[in-house]
Amino acid sequence: MSRSLRVAVQMDPLESVNIDGDSTFAMMLEAQARGYELWVYPVTTLSLVEGQGHGGRVQARARPVEVRRERGNHATFGEEQVLDLGQTDVILMRQDPPFDMGYITATHMLEHVHGVGGGRSLVVNDPVAVRNAPEKLLVTHFPHLMPPTLVTWDTREILAFREKYHDLIVKPLFGNGGAGIFRIKPDDENLGALLEMHFARSREPLMIQRYEPAVRQGDKRIILVDGEPIGAINRVPATGEARSNMHVGGRAMSVELTARDREICESIGPYLRDHGLIFTGIDVIGNWLTEINVTSPTGLQELDRFDGINSAGLVWDAIERRVLA
Repeated sequence: MSRSLRVAVQMDPLESVNIDGDSTFAMMLEAQARGYELWVYPVTTLSLVEGQGHGGRVQARARPVEVRRERGNHATFGEEQVLDLGQTDVILMRQDPPFDMGYITATHMLEHVHGVGGGRSLVVNDPVAVRNAPEKLLVTHFPHLMPPTLVTWDTREILAFREKYHDLIVKPLFGNGGAGIFRIKPDDENLGALLEMHFARSREPLMIQRYEPAVRQGDKRIILVDGEPIGAINRVPATGEARSNMHVGGRAMSVELTARDREICESIGPYLRDHGLIFTGIDVIGNWLTEINVTSPTGLQELDRFDGINSAGLVWDAIERRVLA
């Protein structure tokens, strides 16, 4: 690296992160170890000021920060300032979903400064690609890798899908952390009530997928950096739970990549790399790709503990290649 980088991190409150599991915190520790200048701000302080530069100045009320792996004392903040994000080198867009209109608006605002140099900052991941790649919809561009899947508002289509596949997983399209995901078994009488409840509260369609029994052996999270897999963790559902997300009690375990995993990564890797999706996490159950996570992927610290690598360092290596080329 020829120079230090000025890095702004757009995230949920740093004060409340789990320092032993949070991937953003791991990336900040690595950035600091490389001598980068770190700033942090919440998305709610983001502003687009029109009439300057090529399309407007994007700014945020940010604080300089130092981080350390010390429970209860993991961050020291400087005084809040209005930071011109076009004067940074890298912006990490790391606030958690849901992928709602607030999230989409943030991508539109950051698009004004995304780039490299000249009043532009590399946004990771590319805000245009993030906006165009809702995690449960991006995967549908690779149907040969997916289990049977339906995305619809039409309850008749959902009932026909159930008649064909019997055992289903029902997902909200824009949720996260396993929230709102249901398994509907063949003898479950609650599907109609579930659909009524969802469509009474939301104008969004649902994703319906065939239930894959292989999830009992784990839902594999594979981390890709610039389209290349760097490792995986296996998330095993808790007893009595259909969801494997660690937010709802899933247990992380070490796992090796299979030939099928590598085939999946080779199929989607060029798309991720070409669209500036530098840090992504995909979910694989058995032989099937179920999601491509591009908004705020997790799993770096678990991967490091199992494989003895520095995964945040690999992410920053990829970022440096783009910024300092």
